Amino acid sequence: MRITDLPHQLRPRERLLTNGASALTDAELLAVLLRTGVAGISAVELGQSLIDRFGSLQKLFAASAQDLDAVHGLGTAKQAMLLAINALQQRALTGVLMEQPVLDSVDRVSMYLRHRFHAQLNERFIGLFTDVQHRLLAVEDFGSGALQRVAVYPREIVRSALKHNAAGVVFAHNHPSGRAEPSALDKTLTKKLGEAMRCIEVSLLDHLIVTPEQIWSFRAHGLC
Repeated sequence: MRITDLPHQLRPRERLLTNGASALTDAELLAVLLRTGVAGISAVELGQSLIDRFGSLQKLFAASAQDLDAVHGLGTAKQAMLLAINALQQRALTGVLMEQPVLDSVDRVSMYLRHRFHAQLNERFIGLFTDVQHRLLAVEDFGSGALQRVAVYPREIVRSALKHNAAGVVFAHNHPSGRAEPSALDKTLTKKLGEAMRCIEVSLLDHLIVTPEQIWSFRAHGLC
């Protein structure tokens, strides 16, 4: 059944405005954004099929342009909307971090990192650069893939730290395998980065390993 065939008060957009988001399913909320269905299915049915295809709403919003383009019947306008949602989520969370000292808001940092790395099949390595009061200045992505195959160059990170006039940095990378403990390579890389940061008088505040279940801190374990 098309959404336009429903009584006015039962349509997702009208129910959202009247009863709030909690009254709608994930598929119905997605339908509000999609606006229309495709090829004989309603926007709600399309929303549910996208959630089913990617495994969850969060994984859908983390999908790449290539992943979305592979969905039959999903036009460029809807693909762009889904990509924009993910970008807006990241920018909003980055804005939240910038409002307060990054190390004084562990929950905010954890929320940001879990969103940033959610549904990533490869490891990614990022740096969160801060000022002297630990307020976030910028987030930079330094590569993706397994760390054994991705070159994380200290000179590039030094260049970024100087560009942002940073006083401190928090490094973070994910372990898609779900195992939070650092590898020998993780420890070696952290030591090299710490030495590079000391050379330019930038504090290595922490190096965090992110999994879906936990965040492992080098500083908490006395390793940086």
